[in-house]
Amino acid sequence: MRNLLYIIAFLCFGNYAFAQHLFKGYIDNERWQNEVYLSVIEDYRTLEGINDEQIITKVTTDANGFFQFTRNQLDTAQKIYKLHVDNCSSFNQGSNHFEGHCTDSNAILFIAKSTDTITFPLSFDAEMFCDVVSTNPRTASFIKVDSLKEEMKFAYSEFRSKANRQLNNKKWFKMLQDFGQDLNEPLAELYIYSFLSERSNQFHNYYLEDLKKNPYYDELLERLQDNYPNSSYARQYEAELTSDKFIVSSSSEKESGFNWTYLVIGLLIASALLNLWFVFSAKRRKTKQHSEAKEQLTKQEQNVLDLLLGDNTNKDIAEALFVSVSTVKTHINNVYKKLNVSSREELKSLFSN
Repeated sequence: MRNLLYIIAFLCFGNYAFAQHLFKGYIDNERWQNEVYLSVIEDYRTLEGINDEQIITKVTTDANGFFQFTRNQLDTAQKIYKLHVDNCSSFNQGSNHFEGHCTDSNAILFIAKSTDTITFPLSFDAEMFCDVVSTNPRTASFIKVDSLKEEMKFAYSEFRSKANRQLNNKKWFKMLQDFGQDLNEPLAELYIYSFLSERSNQFHNYYLEDLKKNPYYDELLERLQDNYPNSSYARQYEAELTSDKFIVSSSSEKESGFNWTYLVIGLLIASALLNLWFVFSAKRRKTKQHSEAKEQLTKQEQNVLDLLLGDNTNKDIAEALFVSVSTVKTHINNVYKKLNVSSREELKSLFSN
């Protein structure tokens, strides 16, 4: 009787034990290449562009443009993810798949965790995604922010005078901040913060002035630490906030003979530490991905993989493993299938340092 209960429990709840996510939808195969990429964003300053170090996996759409991601590889905590498509070619052998940007691409940013089911339907107005349906109410927060930013772009384009820009800067800066806070999602606020505080952005000077008197930024740090303790998002934001407060305080003390050398040294140290942390984190994620990928392979397939990465021919591999060339080809096909690659070049790119 007890065994029967175990079997019933497994059939009813077994799928949940693996915490599988399911992201699915459609793209226009006539507009885009038929590969869709899923990335995790640990550094919110890299929300734009394409970074191969952030890509978790990719899938190929069917004839109707349908794609689906489903496995148990995502974090149980809420994180920022990206789906993107592009029409850019890969580099030659030995290079990364992406330059870091692609002029002909489209992407969607969203919040998710390991148990979420999300559907991204195809739109009819030249956009890739719309009307997102999700089991997670936080998922569409970034999409709502992007919609407001589109309204802002229209307001700026109506009159291109300096007076209009100044009026719009003040209006939209406050509007975006308030909108993010009303969403009750600190990661969405962080998305807005990264936009408003970007040094190349026209809002940056306004942001530095606002930082002098507005407690909003310290309150956002508290919300991030409460909702995402020990996360890369909270640590990065805290480091940037500390650095920008240095800039603000130095500007206020300039007439009193403030020594700029200390500021520069402090910023350089903070920047170096932050960069070292990101490099270390990226290498650790890459090592973990490599380890997880190899765990899918049998011992013999791992031996074949190591020899492939060493630029050995099929004949060399057969001689090294004392098997036939046809057996080597079978192992190679299995390695390609399990690692979701189709050539030696893609395999080397996956395991490049």
